[in-house]
Amino acid sequence: MGGGIDIIVPCYGYGHYLPECIESVLQERKRDIRILIIDDASPDETAEVAAALAEKDRRIAWRRHTANRGHIATYNEGLEWASAEYTLLLSADDLVLPGALSRAAELLDTHPEVGFAYGPFIRLRDGDPRPPELDLPPVPGWTILSSAEFFRSNRPLNIVGTCTAVVRTKLQKIIGGYRPELPHAGDMEMWMRFAAHGPVGRLNAYQGIYRWHPRAMSETYYDKIILDLRQRKAAVDLVFEEYGDRIPEAEELRNYLHEGLAEYAIWCTSEPFERGDLENFDVLLEFATSTCPALRRSLNWKLLQVKRMLGPRLWSTILPARRLATAYRVS
Repeated sequence: MGGGIDIIVPCYGYGHYLPECIESVLQERKRDIRILIIDDASPDETAEVAAALAEKDRRIAWRRHTANRGHIATYNEGLEWASAEYTLLLSADDLVLPGALSRAAELLDTHPEVGFAYGPFIRLRDGDPRPPELDLPPVPGWTILSSAEFFRSNRPLNIVGTCTAVVRTKLQKIIGGYRPELPHAGDMEMWMRFAAHGPVGRLNAYQGIYRWHPRAMSETYYDKIILDLRQRKAAVDLVFEEYGDRIPEAEELRNYLHEGLAEYAIWCTSEPFERGDLENFDVLLEFATSTCPALRRSLNWKLLQVKRMLGPRLWSTILPARRLATAYRVS
């Protein structure tokens, strides 16, 4: 049957999602699985739901914290508990797709040099219709990415959906758990840490469903984006400082990722500028140039300086004229 899989399911306040999440895992028939639900002192019915699920299936165990410890501590508790050949950390509001676990395990069985396997995922918002991708047959096969290839593909965002990432447990124990100092970029740093230790497997089939909550894009989102960017940069720097001697082309790759983060920060300036939030506009620009000083020599940077000098109101009157001029030049 091949190596078994431990599925860690941390849960805080998502008891109403838990049965569907666990059922998606229990569909696995080709591999031995074991599920541990960790209730991080949820204020809802998580404990009752978890207890009922465990009573119905001996493959399910659960435990409850008497006080909330936060997601990083809960994740690491689960990773310490894992003992099967492979491990998946699955949020209680996410799902794995049929066959996903066995596909990932087959890749890892076939390529013992690979530290973890992941694949594409589907974003699903409550109330949305069934995604058409779910009715398509899984695309067979996979690609093995070298460390450098994975780092380049990860620019500037985290491309790995945690709900799809099946890791080699032995390697996870060696590289350790999530970093408490990176609560917003822990996943990104973890996958880069794995990649610093060897190749990564990318499956072609959709592997999971990530539950997208509209509140994640609240009006305060852009106020927090700078924190997210700083954490991503810290994640990059920590990995390259600690494991740079293991990564081919380390300095070039680090600069490449810095450049990607800086370009993304510049892209993020549009929204706060348009709503007149010049403070966040300036903070994002400062992050971009401190992360990649070479941007100061670019035409895009000079345009941003003009944009900042004119301000949102005057810029909005000039923009339609620029678009019209561009349209005439193209025609």
